[in-house]
Amino acid sequence: MKVLNVVAAIIHHEGEIFATQRGYGEFKDGWEFPGGKVQENETPEEALKREIQEELDTEISVDAFIGQVECDYPAFHLSMKCYWCAVVAGDLTLKEHEAAKWLSPEELESVDWLPADLQILPLIKKKLASLS
Repeated sequence: MKVLNVVAAIIHHEGEIFATQRGYGEFKDGWEFPGGKVQENETPEEALKREIQEELDTEISVDAFIGQVECDYPAFHLSMKCYWCAVVAGDLTLKEHEAAKWLSPEELESVDWLPADLQILPLIKKKLASLS
């Protein structure tokens, strides 16, 4: 089975988490944490900064590794490294997603997450709880 190595930005601000809704492809309309594929000769942190700049026209800081998710989809296996991030510059402008929203800890389960993204929610809740 094909393996996709991807990274996801858990962008936080004032106790809320930024979520995006896919605007294209097989998983259109599913909610996810923004990010994308790691290219050859690129660290996960470099990939994440590049992807967020491309997808959201925003510069982020990659502050801490939260965890890694392994998830089997029908056509591939997804290996997703998730990082705690913050906006450094930019306005999170949607270039590829059809919608986005800031979610409080209580609202995290209010959207229809893609399977891999759903798996990281417990670690995000734990991280948010440690900050409050």
